[in-house]
Amino acid sequence: MMILDGKNAVLGRLSSAAAKSLIKGEEVAILNAEKIIITGPRKAIKGKYLERAQRGSKYSGPYFYRSPERLVRRTIRGMMPYKTNKGRAAMKNLSIHVGMPEEYKSKEAVKMEKNIKSSFLYMEEVAKAVGWRG
Repeated sequence: MMILDGKNAVLGRLSSAAAKSLIKGEEVAILNAEKIIITGPRKAIKGKYLERAQRGSKYSGPYFYRSPERLVRRTIRGMMPYKTNKGRAAMKNLSIHVGMPEEYKSKEAVKMEKNIKSSFLYMEEVAKAVGWRG
């Protein structure tokens, strides 16, 4: 089982590492989903996610999840062949958590921390911008 710590990890790098491991058949757990960062201009990031969230209607979709763990899951899903049996089976081996659950506190997590010099946003801020109440 691969345990990834999302604190100060870049979303794309973390997602691609998780997708590769999932396709190989490993189980992956991502911790601290709200502390994952997305690099780029703050207004552009919020605008992109807000545009996706406001598409369609609340009755007929498309439905857009607002919590940080669901946003990360959707990013990883985009890097996988999720419409095939192999991809669906791989996605079942993925677990994402906000914060640090008790069961993972004693286990060693792989840190994917990066020192970012450009502007960035935490997943928590993005989720709150699109309507997450957590």
